[in-house]
Amino acid sequence: MAFYSCKQVDRCLRKICYNCIDRTIKIRKCSSNTAVPPLNVALPGVAATPVDGTRKEKGKNRRENNVEITTLSNGIKVASEESFGPFCTLGVLFDAGSRHEVDYPSGVSHMLEKMAFQSSRKYQDCEAVNERMEELGGNADCQSFRDCTVYAASAFTSSLGGALEVLSEAAWHPRLTDEEIEEQKKTIAFEIESLEYRPEPEPQMHDMIHAAAYSGNTLGLPKICPIENLTVMDAEILQHFMKRYYSPERMTIAAVNADHGELVKWAEKYFVEQAPSWAKGLENIPPPDQSIAQYTGGIIRDHRPEPRVQPGPNPLPELSHVSIGFESVSYNEPDFFAFAVLNMLLGGGGSFSAGGPGKGMYSRLYLNVLNRHHWMYSATAYNHSYADSGIFCINASSNPNQIKDLVQVVIKEYITLATSVPHSEEVARAKKQLQSMLMMNLESRVIAFEDIGRQVLGLGYRKSPQELYDAIEAVTPEDIRTVSQKMLDKKPCVAAIGDISQLPSYEDIERAVIKRGTLKSSGRYFFNRF
Repeated sequence: MAFYSCKQVDRCLRKICYNCIDRTIKIRKCSSNTAVPPLNVALPGVAATPVDGTRKEKGKNRRENNVEITTLSNGIKVASEESFGPFCTLGVLFDAGSRHEVDYPSGVSHMLEKMAFQSSRKYQDCEAVNERMEELGGNADCQSFRDCTVYAASAFTSSLGGALEVLSEAAWHPRLTDEEIEEQKKTIAFEIESLEYRPEPEPQMHDMIHAAAYSGNTLGLPKICPIENLTVMDAEILQHFMKRYYSPERMTIAAVNADHGELVKWAEKYFVEQAPSWAKGLENIPPPDQSIAQYTGGIIRDHRPEPRVQPGPNPLPELSHVSIGFESVSYNEPDFFAFAVLNMLLGGGGSFSAGGPGKGMYSRLYLNVLNRHHWMYSATAYNHSYADSGIFCINASSNPNQIKDLVQVVIKEYITLATSVPHSEEVARAKKQLQSMLMMNLESRVIAFEDIGRQVLGLGYRKSPQELYDAIEAVTPEDIRTVSQKMLDKKPCVAAIGDISQLPSYEDIERAVIKRGTLKSSGRYFFNRF
């Protein structure tokens, strides 16, 4: 191996720079004497890149919107997209999440997330995995959701095979030792405890609103492992879940900036020729649960008379948090894009957020709620969509003494959506915000990987960014009112945490929605006050 001094390296770099400058000058001189085609005209002899949504079948391989998809012999789908740069992002996605834990103690997916990239057939512990990923020039991580689990890694493009081997060891050959399980139980317990010191209990609120919307079934099962379930978690339960749901037909391998042929070759080696280690020793495994989400509506309360305490000189304000939502639609339905635009139209955030057009300054929850009611600490709209259902909700927080007014303000915003057509400029602004957010996010290699993997896993193909852009553009103000009316025809779901002694009853909230904001004068609360 040759070693060079700093002066030698500096001379080489200067030489390269001077060569580049000379070449640039020559190109400019040549271009001044020749006709250069404009940028909006295709170069002669160069095929244009297809941007439409056509899909062409060719055996087990097909190309869809610049994404090449191959189905392996055991049913695994392999999808990749060409990109640029020295790094690639790839991963394995499983159709397995907390919604599938009806036959298990809640928290199995959360535990498997923490057990990822620990000891395996080849690697002794997580330190060995980290050292291997450093050699490959990247890192690896795992994250579980309600409807899927993602094992992902980033590495040099030349290290594609090594990165896929690490992923196969994590998902296909984990040891799941008792020592590691006990260690990850402590990690989860610490995470649950640390949630109490966050200003916004967003993870807890998301779990609670799903539990209220889907009482005891599928999407209503908790994503965060309940603290009392940690004692029953063991290797046998985890292996049973993996053998039942980590099957090839429920898998997708996705990559961005990876050669598709090479990706298929390594996928065949690590996920077809090699059987998973947890496939042996477990008998009478039932088929995967195919339950469809059943929206029920309802209310979940977590009353805490004492305010949360935050260590340090800046204590948390005493707040009560309420989420009010309704069933929306799945991501397979045409109205999905209207709900996505509606989410941007309502927007929202915290009362102390820095304003600006890009941060939702013109969204309704800022203009009509946070800017008009100083006692509102935050108000944010969320749209959660899944394969068979969805929830649209507004999370808001205020001082416990203002919780009745908070509920009235949130319901008023819902009713305004259903009883009036929004202004065309308002809808156009929301659509442009959503389109720009979509396009800017897809410039990230990691987000593009997850987009490809999730779409191929859920739909079997990928909709191009142009298709999504056009679907957003097609949403009209009348569509916003139509989906809002359909939404308010369902029972509401309500979640509340904190000092909620003054929270209106679920019957009062439901009656206010049915009567579009009016109650009899004899009622305790008057929802037409604001």
